[in-house]
Amino acid sequence: MSSYIIPLIITAAACYSLKKRLDVYSLLTCGAEDGLKIMLRILPNLIILLSGVYMLRASGALDMITTLLTPAFRFLGIPPETAPLVLIRPLSGSAALAVAADIMRTYGVDSQIGRTAAIMLGSTETTFYTIAVYFGAAGVKKTRWAVPAALAADLTGFVMAAVTARLF
Repeated sequence: MSSYIIPLIITAAACYSLKKRLDVYSLLTCGAEDGLKIMLRILPNLIILLSGVYMLRASGALDMITTLLTPAFRFLGIPPETAPLVLIRPLSGSAALAVAADIMRTYGVDSQIGRTAAIMLGSTETTFYTIAVYFGAAGVKKTRWAVPAALAADLTGFVMAAVTARLF
């Protein structure tokens, strides 16, 4: 059933447009043009963000930051082995999936560390990516409290993931 939803929506929109005697083709090209404008507004933010994530991983800075933050992670109850995931998740979802896969390959999916990584992936967001895309699309220049609030929510998700993984 779910494979028919998009064709049904497109068919319904086309039928509605025909009933209202609208020029469907010009409406589609206008929508595509607007989509390209939004993409051009978002693209620089995404290029910078993804380049930064790649440089962070390739330079070894991520490993150095992980080593420095290990005591803080232990204090918060977060397994230090998941520190790379904590640092990468707010930046990039695909990089976070790669880090989590590496964690699970190393420690096992049923280990406390593996369960913690899985819960972290499900309970946190790619904050900077999301802000870059949505605020870039909307043309928002000043994020005000959005970034600190989102990062506080992510930290809460990471800590609660560690607590939850210990319970099961």
